[in-house]
Amino acid sequence: MDYTIREIRKEEYPLLKDFLYEAVYVQEGADPPNRAIIDSPELQVYIRGFGNSRHDHALTAIVDGVIAGAVWTRIMDDYGHIDDETPSLAISVHKGYRNSGIGTALLKEMLSYLKLKGYPAVSLSVQKANYALSMYQKAGFYIVNENDEEYIMAVQL
Repeated sequence: MDYTIREIRKEEYPLLKDFLYEAVYVQEGADPPNRAIIDSPELQVYIRGFGNSRHDHALTAIVDGVIAGAVWTRIMDDYGHIDDETPSLAISVHKGYRNSGIGTALLKEMLSYLKLKGYPAVSLSVQKANYALSMYQKAGFYIVNENDEEYIMAVQL
C-alpha cells in the first residue's frame, strides 16, 4: 500500500477526534464502546485544544488522498504520563488500512520528528493485550510502570 506521511494541517485537527475513537482498544470479539466514550475527560485530554501548545505535534498518513492514520503527541496528564517534560503519544490507523506498515511508519516518523525538536523521550500507555505492544517494543519502548491491564512505556530519543 502506497502512503505518504506529512504534518497534520490545522483544518484537519478535528479529525483527531475520529482517530482518538479508533485508538480506543477493543478486545477481540468485544463490541466497540459507544462513540460518546471520547467525550470523557480522561480521553478529551488527548484532543481538546490541540494545536494551542507548542508541544502539540501530529503527523498523518495519506493513502489515495485519504487520511488513513494519525500519530500525535502532547505534554498532558494522560494514561501514559510520566513527567511534565515528556510528551505522551497516541496513534491509530483506520481499520481498512491496518496491518500494512502504516502504524509502524507513523511511529518511526514521529520519533524522528520529536528527536529533531529536542525532546529527550516520549511515553505512551498500551493495553497489555493490544497487538500494537510488539510494534512499540520493536521501536525501543520499554516498560516504565504497569497495572493489571496496561503498560506505561517510554523510549529515549
